[in-house]
Amino acid sequence: MSTKKNYVKSYSPKLKFQAVMEILKGNDVACVSRAYGVHPTSINNWKRKVMEQGPELFSSDSTVREYEKQVETLEKLLGKKEVEIAFLKNFLGQIN
Repeated sequence: MSTKKNYVKSYSPKLKFQAVMEILKGNDVACVSRAYGVHPTSINNWKRKVMEQGPELFSSDSTVREYEKQVETLEKLLGKKEVEIAFLKNFLGQIN
């Protein structure tokens, strides 16, 4: 029975970006692969992702708005819970 564990290497976003930029500048995938110690397939996958999601990379405004809405919703929920806690403390204080 083999005890070999599958190990997935993870790379920083900065390294991925630098490798893709090297490819986009016209450098050979094999050379970039050797220079960064990354399999050529991984670099090609990163490049494809950048090419497919290029416009979305610059659309952070909508993402920020979504997070702001989520924060607002959570703040309202927190306020409601604080009111409920105060009510229950007041109610329990009257019983004792």
